[in-house]
Amino acid sequence: MNILIGPFSQILPMTGIPLKGTLQDEDLTVIEKGGIVVNDGRIVAVAPYKELLQQYPDCEVHFIDQPMVLLPGFIDCHTHICYDGNRSRDYAMRIAGKSYLEIARAGGGIWDSVTKTRVADTVTLVENTVARANRHLQEGVTTIEVKSGYGLNMESELKMLRAIQQAGLHTAATLIPTCLAAHMKPRDYTGTEDEYLQWALDELLPVLKQESLASRVDIFIEETAFSAAASTTYLQKAMQQGFAATVHADQFSAGGAEVAVNTGALSADHLEASTQKEIDLLARSSTVAVVLPGASLGLGMQYAPARKLLNAGACVAIASDWNPGSAPMGDLLIQAAVMSAAEKLSTAEVLAALTLRAAPALQLQDAGQLITGFVADLQAYPTADYRDILYYQGKMKPAMVWKKGEKVK
Repeated sequence: MNILIGPFSQILPMTGIPLKGTLQDEDLTVIEKGGIVVNDGRIVAVAPYKELLQQYPDCEVHFIDQPMVLLPGFIDCHTHICYDGNRSRDYAMRIAGKSYLEIARAGGGIWDSVTKTRVADTVTLVENTVARANRHLQEGVTTIEVKSGYGLNMESELKMLRAIQQAGLHTAATLIPTCLAAHMKPRDYTGTEDEYLQWALDELLPVLKQESLASRVDIFIEETAFSAAASTTYLQKAMQQGFAATVHADQFSAGGAEVAVNTGALSADHLEASTQKEIDLLARSSTVAVVLPGASLGLGMQYAPARKLLNAGACVAIASDWNPGSAPMGDLLIQAAVMSAAEKLSTAEVLAALTLRAAPALQLQDAGQLITGFVADLQAYPTADYRDILYYQGKMKPAMVWKKGEKVK
C-alpha cells in the first residue's frame, strides 16, 4: 500500500546536484510544505503535500503535525565500529602531549585494539557493532560502511567480518563490510610487508569471496603501515580478484591519494596531509575524496583540505571514521558541522557530502537522494528551516528516522 508522509515544512531531496565541485545553498532544491509517498521500502513520489493527496487519494496517510525538515538518510562511508575495548589511555597520553609513536611504543595504537579484539568472542563483537550501528541510525545515519582490520590474522579477520555480517541481521541500518586486513603489518608476523599482503591475497580474500563476507578491500598507506609500492600491487591484485578498493590515504604523509587514483580506487580517505598535487589528481579523477573530521578532532591535527578539494572540482564526502583510537566520538553530524565552520563549507556542500556524494564511495545506486525508485531512507529534523541543522552544530538530531520506509525513530 502507498503511504503518504507529510506535510513537511521543507523537503530537501538532494536532486539536481552535481557529484563534483563547489555548491551554494541556492543550488539546493527545497520543496515547501512537501510530502513523500513510499511503498514496499521504496520512494514512489516526492512533491507538494496537497498535490500528493490528490494524486494518491487511497493512500494511507502518516500525518506530520509539527515543523519538520526532511532529508535523505546520511551515508557514513568510513567507520571501524566492529571492535572491543577502548583506547582512553591513548587519548589521555595524546592530550598530555605524547606523540603517535610514543603512544605506540607504550603499547597503544592500532595494536592495542588488535589485541583486545582478537580475544573478544563473536557474540561480543556482534553486540558492540549492533549497538553502535543503532546509535548511528537514531542520529539519521541509515547506511554504514564497517571495516575489519583489528584482527590481522586469518582467524580474527574472519571473526570480525562474520560478526559484521551477523550484526547486519540485527540492526535496521544497512552495513557494508570492508576487509582492512592491510591496516598494518601485525607485530606477530615475521615476514615482510610484501609477504603479508600476498598472504592476504592468497589465503584470506578467497575465503571472503567464498563466504560472501566482503566485496571491498582497504589498505593503510603510511610510513607506519604499508608503502605506496606494496599497496599498489596489493590493490591491483585484489581488484583482479573482483574486489572494489578504497584507501586510507595521506593521513600523516602524502602519497596514498596518488595510489588510489592510479589504481582506480572508489575513494581516498583521510587526506589531512594532501598537497596541491594530490588535490589536483583527485579533482581530475572519479575517486571520491572522503574527509574524516573526527580523526582531526581526536588527534588534534589539521582538517583535510575540503575547501581546496571542492574548489579544484573534486567529489568530497564526509565520514565519521568512528574507531576506538583516533575518532571515538562517532557523531557524524557534529563532526561535519564543526568542520564546515573551519573549512568554510556551505550547507549545500555539507549535506551533499553526507548523502549523494558519499553514495559512489560505496557504489550505491539508489541511496542518498529522494527520488522515485530509490530506497526510502529518510530523516526529519524538528525545525522549519534546514539551515538550523548545521547552525546548532550537530546538537539538533532528527526527531524521526525511516529505514526502507519503516519508521525506526
